Amino acid sequence: MTTDTARELIAVGFFMVLLLLRLDAGRFRTAEYAESGQSPVGAPSWLAWYVLGFGFLAALYVVHPRPHDQLYLLIGHRWDVILVGLPLAILGALQAVAYARYRYGYLRLPVLRAYPRAAVNSIGTAVIDEAVFRGAILGTLVAIGYSSVYAISISTIAYILVTRLAAPGRSRYMLVPALGYGLLGGWATLATGGIGAAIAFHAVTSFSLFICTGHSGQPAVAGREPEELLAVRTVPAGWQEARPSTSRLGAGSRGFRSPEPIRGEVRTPD
Repeated sequence: MTTDTARELIAVGFFMVLLLLRLDAGRFRTAEYAESGQSPVGAPSWLAWYVLGFGFLAALYVVHPRPHDQLYLLIGHRWDVILVGLPLAILGALQAVAYARYRYGYLRLPVLRAYPRAAVNSIGTAVIDEAVFRGAILGTLVAIGYSSVYAISISTIAYILVTRLAAPGRSRYMLVPALGYGLLGGWATLATGGIGAAIAFHAVTSFSLFICTGHSGQPAVAGREPEELLAVRTVPAGWQEARPSTSRLGAGSRGFRSPEPIRGEVRTPD
């Protein structure tokens, strides 16, 4: 066994640990599990997922004999990254705006205190995901002889399976950006020779969804947002509320409360 072969086998071990960490994102409330409907975890536990992720990525980069040429673990050609990554980032932001307008009818801007955590979630998850799926998996498939189309397709399917975005109860819309990360991000990686453009596309799209929908992870199903539930429980504007009234029907009787007379209106006796 050569030294390079031994290093590749060790790198496979680090890669498998990264996959297991990605599968366990729900426990740490990170990535698309940032809002799971369960009680939030503390900042140390939440940040631990990213610390572990970047640590194993660094180990994979150091151990693998060809992290640039085979795994695409580099930014890529600078101008190519800008020319490819910028349009993709704009596309990701525009689709987030379009979805928010379709889903809510307006941009559901979150409170300011939620922005720092969402920014870390968007950028950190983008780096880890793109390095693992558009870097390690895609690069290895291309290196062993798969065509670009097959390699991109397989890495995209692997990403959707690992993130469980197609599982029951998950937002079907989130499959749209997931497919974009896989297909467009994979194409951008091969076109630029690195994962820089894919990271920019992923991070901007994720953060734009947070700004437009107020969610870092899964948007709530229709009718379950707090303002939608409040609207259901609130009397519509212009309606009269039915409640006990004793002023006109006698003590202890029930009826509709009489509306207040309009200013200047003369009311005739009953």
